Formats: sequence, C-alpha cells, structure tokens
Amino acid sequence: MVYDSVDEAYSIQTVNLTKLFKKRRHFGIFGFLKKRAKEKESSGREKDITVALDHVNVNIRSEELFGLLGPNGAGKTTLVKCLSTTLLPDEGTATVNGFDILKQATMVRSSIGLAIGGERTLYWKLTAKDNLMYFASLYKIPRNHAKERVDELLELMGLSDRADERLEDYSTGMRQKVAIARALLHDPPILLLDEPTLGLDPTFSRQIRNLIRELCKKEGKTVLLTTHYMEEADEMCDRIAIINDGKIVAIDTPTNLKAMVKETELVEVTCYNLPHNIEDHLRALCPNVEVITALHGEEEKGNPSRIKIMGGSAEKYVGTVVDALHKKRARIVNLRIGVPTLEDVFIKLTGAKLTEGGSPEE
Repeated sequence: MVYDSVDEAYSIQTVNLTKLFKKRRHFGIFGFLKKRAKEKESSGREKDITVALDHVNVNIRSEELFGLLGPNGAGKTTLVKCLSTTLLPDEGTATVNGFDILKQATMVRSSIGLAIGGERTLYWKLTAKDNLMYFASLYKIPRNHAKERVDELLELMGLSDRADERLEDYSTGMRQKVAIARALLHDPPILLLDEPTLGLDPTFSRQIRNLIRELCKKEGKTVLLTTHYMEEADEMCDRIAIINDGKIVAIDTPTNLKAMVKETELVEVTCYNLPHNIEDHLRALCPNVEVITALHGEEEKGNPSRIKIMGGSAEKYVGTVVDALHKKRARIVNLRIGVPTLEDVFIKLTGAKLTEGGSPEE
C-alpha cells in the first residue's frame, strides 16, 4: 500500500506497517542445520516467523512530542528502524517529513536525527568533539560551520569542559548526550529517540528529558520517543501510542488514556513475601473483577511486589484481598485505591505487564 496523498499537518504517517522476522535456527552437533517441518499456523504463516510490527497505523503531528510506550520486545525499536530506513518493512509504508521511506529513503534520512539507546554507535577511542566532527563530515556539513555547530551542541549538552576527552572515559549518561548531539548535528526537523534514558541514573535521565522537551517546545521539532518507563511517557508526551506484540492498542493523550481506568475500579497493594500462585487464589475470591495481576519485585533488593486489581467492583474487595494476603503471610506496606497510571491502562488493555521482557528481535 502507498499513500495517495500526504497530510502536511503530520510529520510521520504510517499505513499498515508490518515487519516480520525469522526466528534463528539452531545448528546440530556436526554443524548441520537441524531439519524442521514447516508447520503452519491457522493464519497460514510459518511458526518460526515473529511478527514484530503488525499493520501499524500511526499519525504524528508536526512539532508534537509523541510517545511510543510498551514493554521490551513490543516492536518499538523495529518501528524506529523502519521509519529511519535502516529496516525495510515487509508490508505497508510510511512517510517521514513528506517523503516515502521506500521510494525516497535518502530524503528521509536527511530529515531525521536518530538516537538509539543502549547501543555502541559512537567511537569510544575518539573524543566527543572528534566524534561529532566525524559525523558532521558524513552529513557534508562545511568544516567551518561544523566546528561552530559542534561547539554549540557540546555547550547545550553541558560537555564543553570535557569535549577533548575520549568517550571511553565518559559515563553512560554523558555518552548518551553525545549520541543525541550527533542526532542534532544537521538540525533535522524530526527526531527519532529510542529509549534515550535507558540505563541512566535519575539525574542524567532528568537532564535528557528536559533537553528533549526544550527541543520540541522551543525549537519546534517533531519528536518520536520510545520508552517502557510509564512515568517518562506520562510526564513528557503530548500523545502516547501503547504498543504490545507489534500492535497499536491505543492512542491518546496521557490524561485520556488514564481516564479509561475508573478510580473506583482500581486497587493496588504493595507488599513483600508475595506468593507466586497468588493470582489464581485471588481470582477465586474476587469473581467480579476483570484483571488481577501480580508484579513480582526484586524483594531481596528492597523492591516490593505489587498486586493490581482492576475492573468491576474492585474497591469492594479490598478487605478480602488484604485478609487473603495476610493469611499467605505477605507483609503489606501500602494500599492504593484509584489514581490510575499508564501501567494500569496497559494492563487493562492487554492483560500483560508493562515491565515484562521480550524477544531479541526488537
């Protein structure tokens, strides 16, 4: 499918964007590929095919800070890579800044700044300044202008005093700032930022978030921000698309999304020593509740577990749930009724946990 026309109000538009991955095959003892029967699913698709993006349709407005929220493996990075032309979709297409990702890939690349978190996309043996000057040359920015632009970006990132140090001596947060600076070198109208705060400490995360907001609001850039941090998406984004298993399950403002979960239909209990079979036990005690989900924390590290109960008359079962947890010798430390979060919306829409891990295909 291709676009008949492009709406100039949107910087990014996708139509039925689909991406498939073949699962890796395993080799036998003698180095020969193990034979597999090509079993077909009811859809006719081979079972060793993973659907990373499943007919994704998203329209992102110009100068919008748009969030893509979902667990690891949901398809967030795959979507960014398709939009940046580093991956070709198997079906559908998209336009970025009015250019088709299949027919006008060069123009798409000149329109975007790309920063993918958690990857070594910089040269660690070079200084921050040398890295940026090298990438500026790839963008064919004249050397005199490149020097000014690099100095400007290093100052913006708060790295001027360490510009001549090698990246191998930088912290993770500082390297992430250089990666974002590289994405801004040619002053693109659109930024694709994939998990830009992944693995950063709270101080650096706050600095990166403030920087992204400033780029969007003050410089008029369109930003696509992928994240699995619900607080980050809620705090920063004008609108959010929730993605799970390669499918978009909802798109709206954070406020409207959270309104999907009524306050009287939400109970969250925070506790330690949470039994692993507690979900089935509570479902039997609370028959009129739609969703009961246990989120097991790293209790040995001081991170408590949580039980989320949503839908129906969840509030009426507070006493029942508390009594059941006490009998199971769980130690309750907090009880919350109402005040929905984006995590609650995700659980209600998908039945899955936002913090669950995913497949390596993403």
